[in-house]
Amino acid sequence: MNSRDRFLTAANCGELDRPPVWIMRQAGRYLPEYRKLKESYSFTEMVKSPELATEVTMQPLRRYDLDAAILFSDILVIPEAMGQPYHFREGGGIGMDYVLETEAQIDALDETGTAEKLIYMGNALTSIRKEIGMDKALLGFGGSPWTLAAYMTEGGSLKNCSRLKHMFYEDRALFEKLMEKISTALIDLFLMQIAHGADALQMFDSAGAWCSACDYEEMSVKWMRRVIGALPADFPVIIYAKGMAHHSSALIQAGAKCLSVDWTVDLPTFHSALPKGIAVQGNFDPTILDGTAERTVIEATRLLDSMKGRNGHIFNLGHGILPSAKPENVAALVETITNYR
Repeated sequence: MNSRDRFLTAANCGELDRPPVWIMRQAGRYLPEYRKLKESYSFTEMVKSPELATEVTMQPLRRYDLDAAILFSDILVIPEAMGQPYHFREGGGIGMDYVLETEAQIDALDETGTAEKLIYMGNALTSIRKEIGMDKALLGFGGSPWTLAAYMTEGGSLKNCSRLKHMFYEDRALFEKLMEKISTALIDLFLMQIAHGADALQMFDSAGAWCSACDYEEMSVKWMRRVIGALPADFPVIIYAKGMAHHSSALIQAGAKCLSVDWTVDLPTFHSALPKGIAVQGNFDPTILDGTAERTVIEATRLLDSMKGRNGHIFNLGHGILPSAKPENVAALVETITNYR
């Protein structure tokens, strides 16, 4: 069984001798080769160049025996394609070129032709597939409509989603207009990623934890369901919603085939409570990768042992890998998983 088959078998809750492994943000700042490349190119230059995006995507696969590649990109390509560009602030964090505040600004957003505007992502996926062949799984991704709207209305890095929440409570029609536009653009992006070879998609509902429990359905879930419902039936979609494991039923109703959870969740207990046929992803604490290889092996083995004999587990971190992670610890992690039986 090759890595692609292993990944898809796990996503469909089939029987395996060990879980597949990939790492959120596996291409990035913890790798010296990435930092070297970034001396010559900005983040957005790398995202928008299929050649550079392919190179960055492949860097961790050259080092580690990972089962999947994930396209190097950013969730904020959607607002940029709609007419609200993003940039990286000098002091850190992400900024939008303007704050989305008025109905006129929302009306001006163009949700049409997203696939054409973001064709560099499709070209990168095609290029990556040529590199990995059919041996490795290939993942596309995007932000949830709620999370994208939060960045757009906050004007950058998230604080508390207060502007978007006020819009939801005080001008529901305007909120729904914005969410319809984002959902339409996101559907176009995801269909393009699938057409260019993605085996699965991960949707990041990173801002979901700011939703009131009683309003999570109307704020976020219904819009994820609208997007996933427009994709091919039974296409593997992973939803990652940090801090939202207690909303697993809602996330499944949104159309997730796999739920990715953070390290605060007891994974076997969470898995046992899920309906048959729903996979789990996670949930290794990324901070451990800042420490020693010995501790990495101990904690990885503990998580593997806790999930032994359970179908439908994709090994991943509980959030993105930190820039301070040690590459040798990542090597120890991947080796522990791939040798586990």
